[in-house]
Amino acid sequence: MHSPLPALALLFNAFVWGLSWWPFRQMQGAGLHPLWATALMYCAILVAMLALRPGVLAQLRAHPGLWLLALSSGLNNVAFNWAITIGDVVRVILLFYLMPAWAVLLAWRILGERPTAQALARLLMAFCGVLLVLWPAEGGVRRLFAALTLADMLALLGGFMFALTNVTVRRLHAVPGQARMFAMFGGCMLLALLAASLGRSVGLVTAFPPPDATWITVAALLSLLLMAGNWALQFGAARLAAGTTAVVMLSEVVFASGSSVLLGASRLTAGTLAGGALILLAATWSAWRPRARG
Repeated sequence: MHSPLPALALLFNAFVWGLSWWPFRQMQGAGLHPLWATALMYCAILVAMLALRPGVLAQLRAHPGLWLLALSSGLNNVAFNWAITIGDVVRVILLFYLMPAWAVLLAWRILGERPTAQALARLLMAFCGVLLVLWPAEGGVRRLFAALTLADMLALLGGFMFALTNVTVRRLHAVPGQARMFAMFGGCMLLALLAASLGRSVGLVTAFPPPDATWITVAALLSLLLMAGNWALQFGAARLAAGTTAVVMLSEVVFASGSSVLLGASRLTAGTLAGGALILLAATWSAWRPRARG
């Protein structure tokens, strides 16, 4: 019998990210903006990685392509963490999971993988789902763009950057895993610091607060959970087929949606449910591969 541990590890990672909106909102309530929180937590993770793997800096210098990975991963985390803190959690998660549709376009442009008819059909299905999620009650294209919130735009950006991160990881498959991981975490810290500083200058981000037991404790615990979740992702993804991994990771939508609705951080509408069904169906379809006969 196959061990259930890889699938359970992926479920744990999805659980951590699916519920991450709650500690980010707790930290914001204690005065720590999610961008400062992101920079602080990934700084702690990087220090721990350097202590355990000091040679990773030499690997980073040897592979300049890792800078693109740092940029895409950093923007992905900045956009997602900010969006789930200020927006409707279900809406943000669904818009973020447009990622498989973006991946089709990016793989075509960067990897030269021409999309099949099925891939284009999934792309159309996903974008139709997004329209349903975003479509305002009053209707109309003008109202659609007028109704877009900062959280919506951050969620879309985060999903696009997550897709770019995945495509870039495939392109850099020969680079040691610890170097890729360090570049991703480093990008998260640097981009969060940059975004927080720019946001502070235009009044979108509050100043870094004085030490407070609440946000310090939550940040420390979430840092440990993110490290454990990343390890679980590496463990599970290395032992399961890519399609299986993608389907299991969709459980993040269930964890995020269920927790946010129960705690009053989301409101389900008919458009959100219908659009979400199309987006998730497209994502599941992209992960499914028929088993070869033999």
